[in-house]
Amino acid sequence: MDYRPEDAPAWAQRLGSADVAAAAERISGRVVRTPTIRSPRLDALASAPVELFLKAENMQRIGAFKARGAMHAVGRLDPSDRARGVITFSSGNHAQAVALAAREFGVPATIAMPVDAPKVKIAVVRELGAKIVLAGTTSDDRREAAYAIQAETGGAMIQPFDHPDIVCGQGTATRELLADAGEDLDAIIVPVGGGGVIAGACLACRSESGEATTPIFSVEPAGCDALAASLEAGERVPVQPGPTLADGLKPVRVGALNFEIARRDLAGSFRVEDDELGRALVQVLARAKILVEPSGAAGVAAALREAAALRERLDVDDRPLRVGVMLTGGNVDPALVAELIERWGEQA
Repeated sequence: MDYRPEDAPAWAQRLGSADVAAAAERISGRVVRTPTIRSPRLDALASAPVELFLKAENMQRIGAFKARGAMHAVGRLDPSDRARGVITFSSGNHAQAVALAAREFGVPATIAMPVDAPKVKIAVVRELGAKIVLAGTTSDDRREAAYAIQAETGGAMIQPFDHPDIVCGQGTATRELLADAGEDLDAIIVPVGGGGVIAGACLACRSESGEATTPIFSVEPAGCDALAASLEAGERVPVQPGPTLADGLKPVRVGALNFEIARRDLAGSFRVEDDELGRALVQVLARAKILVEPSGAAGVAAALREAAALRERLDVDDRPLRVGVMLTGGNVDPALVAELIERWGEQA
């Protein structure tokens, strides 16, 4: 697709659920149709009666939803462009996803990653055969490095989140969630880094007339809240990401396309603290028997805390609130899991 960020408002109006459906057909057989899991023991921890439908993207190839968008974007490249190799920049999960897609299509990949990227994610990227260039600690640092590489090699840039092919690919996860849980979900909660998966969720929930069929809520770490801050400002604003357990949710700014889709369709946004992320990770592990990374636990943290407020806001009072939650990934350092279990195990 010939997409430019300055054209994001027009693209945000143009795209819809049909584009997500087309992406699902293109990546069928190349990604896993992950399960949607119920855990009544986890539901019991919420602030009000709730039924959580956990979309287990931690079970996706490379352990995260990012495989969907990367496989779609690399697959959509013209073969002559793909032959020059692919390039991207990422804190970890998108890096692994592009490395996987490049291997799948038999092309070289070069990836700019932060110097503080989790070792487990760096190791997987290397195992998949991609070349890694370490560059700073922010998304701007690695973006600059990636474009410098592109200028030298002429390779194709696979954007981490700000591109229609990426967004539509990520939206296939929500499409599957709706098929499994039913389109009568009261809400869906999606963690946000650059915004690709939540923009895709919004598209998957658009009716043919362009109206939202299911309320979508975002969740971000309190110190890395680029989307919430931008929504409050009415325009994209940068943030300086603070320290957080959620290494996958700390961009300097959300994508232009993703912001335009979110401000059109999003029902609301939440912020969660690191203690809530760590506790939710342990609770999901102990009660649902699912291992997620802190970024992947963000939706659960918000859902458990906000269940009572959501029931009131969505006018649900005679049955449990039905909430879809995107478990975005499971690539977590075992040492961190042990540390969090030590701290939060008794509250799980």
